[in-house]
Amino acid sequence: MRIAIVTESFLPSLNGVTTSVCRVLDCLRARGHEAVVVAPAPAPREYNGFPVQAITRVPVRQFQVGLPTPEIESMLSAFSPDVVHVASPFFLGARGLVAARNLDIPVLAIYQTDMAAYVLQHGGAAGRPAARATWRYLRWVHSLADLNLAPSSAALTDLRRNGITRTGLWGRGVDTALFHPGWRDDAGCRALRRTLAPRGETIVGYVGRLAPEKEVDRLTPLVDLPGVKVAVTGDGPSRQALQALLPGATFLGRREGDDLARAYAVCDVFVHTGTHETFGQTLQEAAATGLPVVAPRRGGPIDLVDHGRTGLLFDPDDPTDLTRHVASLTTAEDAWERRAVMGEEACVRVQGRSWQSLVDGLIAHYADLTRLGTAA
Repeated sequence: MRIAIVTESFLPSLNGVTTSVCRVLDCLRARGHEAVVVAPAPAPREYNGFPVQAITRVPVRQFQVGLPTPEIESMLSAFSPDVVHVASPFFLGARGLVAARNLDIPVLAIYQTDMAAYVLQHGGAAGRPAARATWRYLRWVHSLADLNLAPSSAALTDLRRNGITRTGLWGRGVDTALFHPGWRDDAGCRALRRTLAPRGETIVGYVGRLAPEKEVDRLTPLVDLPGVKVAVTGDGPSRQALQALLPGATFLGRREGDDLARAYAVCDVFVHTGTHETFGQTLQEAAATGLPVVAPRRGGPIDLVDHGRTGLLFDPDDPTDLTRHVASLTTAEDAWERRAVMGEEACVRVQGRSWQSLVDGLIAHYADLTRLGTAA
């Protein structure tokens, strides 16, 4: 099968959209399919043997936004795909959807970024009407797709509540070959732990982009928990402000590959802070490493954390609830035992969520669309 992937984000930018697109491409290569990627510049010329077509872009709030130019249609026409896969469509992706419709190519859209919530958070006084306008725009964008896939039950509900039809559920895989509890025996991981917790403190970790929408400032009261060290992995526009806000935390910066796996494995508890996640890939990676996860009872984490069994879900509207849950896993008398039981169960739960199995399901959607043709 020939698949064209039009994505709002790609390498060298690292985020959830980029990661999922790369994993899909890896699995398509393993299954012997052909693919091409259309992405904002700057981008590599190829990825895993697949050509990458870079589109002119403009920077917007630390992101590279691809311009919706007519050349996308020419690129798709030249490749002649069986199906077009559009990742997190907004500007570039919207043009990809229009192009696919013009060329009468079946097209699938992956909803991944809660742009309306982002607009609401950054829009000031105009945030609410701007968020409503964003949903109206997204309703038009997704009306162009033959199938719209959401990563979690909460995201799927959002789509349907806002009038988006032809929907389905498609989660995300996790690389259990990279993220696993065995890293705790790694010499580099042990050395990092001695640096972060020289007196044997309990390490509470966060991994992710450091930006306002991630709400990392929620970690502030955790720094004062007795016997706890906070480790923050990642980078972004909020890093400097967060370092000033969290002087007792250690910032490990952006990490990839084995170094990222060590950053998870050095932790005893993983905390996710954002309340606008459509999924929460870092929660799965932490679980695969054998960590109990503490996350908001809102959005994607609701599907990923079994409260009391694989981690804890806190009430994001209660400013004390996160600290209370983290304390129960760090300073309580039975904290070590609770962490061990939850971490083991979390690791077991993610073992069946390989990227290959998830992408096999995606390929089945591709095949269905090619048989049915485009929607009327």
